[in-house]
Amino acid sequence: MKAIETSQPTVAPAVHSRQLGTQLSGSMSFSSQMSKEDEEMSRNALSAFRAKEEEIEKKKMEIKERVQAQLGRVEEETKRLALIREELEGLADPMRKEVALVRKKVDSVNKELKPLGLTVQKKEREYKEALEAFNEKNREKVQLITKLMELVGESEKMRMKKLEELSKSIDSIHSL
Repeated sequence: MKAIETSQPTVAPAVHSRQLGTQLSGSMSFSSQMSKEDEEMSRNALSAFRAKEEEIEKKKMEIKERVQAQLGRVEEETKRLALIREELEGLADPMRKEVALVRKKVDSVNKELKPLGLTVQKKEREYKEALEAFNEKNREKVQLITKLMELVGESEKMRMKKLEELSKSIDSIHSL
């Protein structure tokens, strides 16, 4: 708060009133009464000023304490937020590392699968070709077996017929 400005240099009120009293010594009765009134006003003004100063100082201290308390809470909240941020970063890091590791493995397996897939396709084509060749040879075999059975059957019939003819011939020779 600003000090009250006067035309005279700042002097303690008690000293000021004494100086005033000596200056006004021309009329004693008036001056002693004025002196007492001045002194009383000075004391009242000084008391009021001190009371205001104390009130201002008290409010200043209250505000300072509230600011300190608020700063303390802010510091605590800042620490809590820092801990929460650290926990979040801690949670994100392992997941990121694991995800990156799994992705690398997937990429690696994909690289291995590509040639294997081509090999499987090639082997499937070879298998189909071999199966077709096998089935073709099997059909051919079945046809040949069928032909063989027919030939064997005809051959047996012809031989039986020949045997019967020979048997008849023998019988006819014997009968003669």
